Amino acid sequence: QVQLVESGGGLVQAGGSLRLSCAASGRTFSNRVMGWFRQAPGKEREFVAAITWNDGRTNYADSVKGRFSISRDNAKSMAYLQMNSLKPEDTAAYYCAGGPWRNAEVAVRLTHYDSWGQGTQVTVSS
Repeated sequence: QVQLVESGGGLVQAGGSLRLSCAASGRTFSNRVMGWFRQAPGKEREFVAAITWNDGRTNYADSVKGRFSISRDNAKSMAYLQMNSLKPEDTAAYYCAGGPWRNAEVAVRLTHYDSWGQGTQVTVSS
């Protein structure tokens, strides 16, 4: 069972930046994918970005392309989400998730993931 803990959320003005971190522990991460999802009040949890653990291939939701960047540090068992040019629409609880790597199509589906962090709140003000 993988334990995931997010950090780095906070309050930021529109146009600002934040970097979220996800610390993983409990097992090795071979053949795994790490994803970031977010959920605003009253909305479904939605895919933000994902990265394969072994070779660092990435995928992004259209809503964050060009603004967000996902990365990982295998040696430190850490995943990151760099968020730039933040908009009020980005306000949400952000969750780190882990799952087995299969393909890019299934990696965007929240039902694919078997480990979840507790979430970290990101609030973007106007």
